[in-house]
Amino acid sequence: MSQKVAVLGTGKIGEALLSGMIRAGWAPADLLVTARRPERAEELRTRYGVTPVTNPEAAKTADTLILTVKPQDMGTLLDELAPHVPADRLVISGAAGIPTSFFEERLATGTPVVRVMTNTPALVDEAMSVISAGTHATADHLAHTEEIFNAVGKTLRVPESQQDACTALSGSGPAYFFYLVEAMTDAGILLGLPRDKAHDLIVQSAIGAATMLRDSGEHPVKLRENVTSPAGTTINAIRELENHGVRAALIAALEAARDRSRALASGKKD
Repeated sequence: MSQKVAVLGTGKIGEALLSGMIRAGWAPADLLVTARRPERAEELRTRYGVTPVTNPEAAKTADTLILTVKPQDMGTLLDELAPHVPADRLVISGAAGIPTSFFEERLATGTPVVRVMTNTPALVDEAMSVISAGTHATADHLAHTEEIFNAVGKTLRVPESQQDACTALSGSGPAYFFYLVEAMTDAGILLGLPRDKAHDLIVQSAIGAATMLRDSGEHPVKLRENVTSPAGTTINAIRELENHGVRAALIAALEAARDRSRALASGKKD
């Protein structure tokens, strides 16, 4: 029997997941979507051949519910879903900072919940999705979740206690790289390069460096040392990065992101 999967609150990440699943072989007839605006739901139907439904209809019909609404909207969504979600439904949450216990307390006793932190490279099938089991989720539930999210990148299982750290590293991680590229592009302009050429140089260097990290198996220190000649250009640049505390700033930034994830879990808005 085919498994029906519903994506609730189908924004950019939800749509990326939907399109990735179809490319991976999921039948559009087995995919349901919900959206706040009717015109958005119709757009998804036209683009992918999936079936728009209401949130209660999704809860009653789908075998797996993927909740992709914003964290601040999750409580309202669960209030709407709770009367309609049988205890055998798999509920997958993609909301940053919200623990599985939040869902378990609001849904039928025994409902399996899996928490996932993915990131925006899902839009280009290069996501890093981190998966954690709730109290009632089994190995089969985790495997099914991996099957879904492998359609848009790579998955990694971690204990839920590590989710806030993973949110800081990979959930927010793309933004740090975009920030770095922005700064390096500005530096290239300062050094006399046109913006488009500086951008191309940096982006290709980033792609090449990431590929080397992924494929070589070498420690990043070793790869950096291979570029760093005695008294050369690279070591002078590294010295300035250290003098300006870039390493310490990165550590502090990730700690701040982790702490904010924890604050979201506790219900703090500011």
